[in-house]
Amino acid sequence: MAGVGKSALALHVAHGLRERFPDGQLYVNLHGATPGMTPLTSGQALAALLRDLGVEPRRVPELPDAAAALLRSTLAPTRTLMVLDDAAHAAQVRPLLPAGAGCAVIVTSRSPLTALDGAHRFPLAPLSDEDSAALLRAVSGRRDGLDGGHPLVELTGRLPLALRVVAARLAARRALTPDTLAGQLTDTESRLRHLEYDDLSVRRSLAVAHDALRASDREADRDAARALCSIGALDLPVYGAPLLARLSGIAEHRAEAALDRLVDVALLEETAYARYAPHDLVRDFAREIAGTTATTAATATTAATGTTGTTGVAGTREATGATETAEATGTGTVPDSTEAPDVAAGAAGAVGAEAARTQGVTAGPCVSERALRWYAGVAARSLEVIVEAGLDRADRSRPTATQPAAHAEDAAATPPFRCAKDAFVWGDLELENVMTLVERYAEVSAYVPVLVRLLNPYLQRSGRVAESEVLLRTALGAARRLGDEAAQAYALGDLAGLHFMTGRAGEALTLNDEALAIWRRLGVLSWVRRGLNNRGMLLEGVGRYEESSEALLLSLELSRELGDPHTEAITYSHLGNLYEHTDARAAIDHHKRSLAIGDVMDDVIIRHSAHCNIGYAHLTLGEPAAAVPHFEESLRILGGHDDWHGESQTRLGLVRALRGVGHCERAALECELLLCRADRRADQFTGGLARHQRGLLLRTRGDVEGAYAQWRAALEALDGRDTSVVGELRELLHEA
Repeated sequence: MAGVGKSALALHVAHGLRERFPDGQLYVNLHGATPGMTPLTSGQALAALLRDLGVEPRRVPELPDAAAALLRSTLAPTRTLMVLDDAAHAAQVRPLLPAGAGCAVIVTSRSPLTALDGAHRFPLAPLSDEDSAALLRAVSGRRDGLDGGHPLVELTGRLPLALRVVAARLAARRALTPDTLAGQLTDTESRLRHLEYDDLSVRRSLAVAHDALRASDREADRDAARALCSIGALDLPVYGAPLLARLSGIAEHRAEAALDRLVDVALLEETAYARYAPHDLVRDFAREIAGTTATTAATATTAATGTTGTTGVAGTREATGATETAEATGTGTVPDSTEAPDVAAGAAGAVGAEAARTQGVTAGPCVSERALRWYAGVAARSLEVIVEAGLDRADRSRPTATQPAAHAEDAAATPPFRCAKDAFVWGDLELENVMTLVERYAEVSAYVPVLVRLLNPYLQRSGRVAESEVLLRTALGAARRLGDEAAQAYALGDLAGLHFMTGRAGEALTLNDEALAIWRRLGVLSWVRRGLNNRGMLLEGVGRYEESSEALLLSLELSRELGDPHTEAITYSHLGNLYEHTDARAAIDHHKRSLAIGDVMDDVIIRHSAHCNIGYAHLTLGEPAAAVPHFEESLRILGGHDDWHGESQTRLGLVRALRGVGHCERAALECELLLCRADRRADQFTGGLARHQRGLLLRTRGDVEGAYAQWRAALEALDGRDTSVVGELRELLHEA
């Protein structure tokens, strides 16, 4: 990327190789990314090189092919090193390459030059923390406190150009302390202003590529400039083509080409396949140009409507008039590396009203709303493949009072997922962006509760515990500010489900009852039924069995009234769990009734849950051998379907059953797998339950100290949760 030290490194290497190339070294600056200068043509570069080799100007061929042939024949018998600095693209470089076996060429470019055959590529990244600190100390002359952990290292993005600017400012002003300068750089809105000194400027260095894209005749280049503006306006952790297409108002294939161009000119990095992120300082630059474009567009609109007043244009710079220090022609030798900064002067590019119109980007809430609408539309499509057809899916898709009317159009315009697996992959890729948007715009957008409601089945089944807590609480707050009772009830119910799955049944019951009261007031029977069902399950979890039975039987009655066999099967499952406390055989009968409905409907979740629950009933009866095949069948049915709560409970039961039949080695393997997956999801509740079982297995093997360590960790994770395991852990540790 710009400012990473390509030229400095190339010149340093070239000077170190002088003895290996006794016939000479040649340098030409191709000006591929020089502010205010047009890149040299191959013909201009060839003429400069031939003159440097002593060819009289009148003998330099006018035709580029003839000039290239003369250069090759002249260099063929020699051992010469050529440095081609700041190449724009491979086509500019190819005619300049010598043919002699004794010659070599070093090329620097922001482009990867992948079309250049026979080249060894060395992509340059920002420096390490320690190397960054060493550069700061060397240029500034400061020693105290400037180590790899100093904030200046992080705030400059470890970019050599930014580090040199900071070091130069420290060297010039002895009263300016590193900590004071770090404080100035902390404000990202003005960071680039502080990263300018003399002819060194991070902003101007970055602006070269953007301005060239914006002024290009190529559609892909102009799309790339528009995409960078969109990136600056929204400022998310990572980007993909579908989102950028929506933000920039272009087709997806054009967004893909635009992202590729931004990678080509080193304004973006492809962090994973089809996923792109800018360097922190490029983020700052993108925010500046997005703000400039929006302000200019607003000014143009004000002028067009005839209103008066003035509007400032942020982020523009006037040309400084400084010149490039390394000339393109006439030197004949490689300049000293200290005299060739990686930047040259030029205007950052004030964006006029016409440019703002062609950029087509509006900053602020408009862009955020487009992003939230797109995410809500795709989340609605994910619901279609994650949640089985029926009342559950229909109810969650039903609009609320404040839900924007455009949402239905957004979902309809979004291509459907082929399968649930694709939807989960999408969710995993985009969750970080969703978190950022929801937290940032919950105060101003009605799409936040919609998006979180539609996304919750993905969050729940993939076991995204920490993220769910943040998103659901944020959605609840947004729904309350909007005064949308139905949206509040959705968020309360989903939050209750999360609390139940993380061992907080008492808190979950309070949240669920609040949601149930709203659904009763609104008269939505399907959600009243669901609330009663969850209430019965939660009451069973806190030991209020009579009230649990009453709620579950009411739920069962409503399920039959609504003609909903899916929820009827779920209620039978919960009744089975309730009866397990008094009559485990009767509990198994209820689970089998649930299983029968699941078999008829071919419902994966109901079938796998029924087998899991039958396994637990056999454990209650002291029949671990009978429990093992049901847990195994539950996992087989679940297969590749994502349902973390179901999978974790089944694996936990399987560990207990295997330990009960003496298959401790296999139980330990299952326990390790469960613990690994729980930790990956930051699921402390499941992790605590797994560590409890691991401790029991270690004690069986005679590792008492290891067992106590596991139980202490388990108690720390589970303390305050509604589970009988906490009492058992206290007893086990008391024995110690």
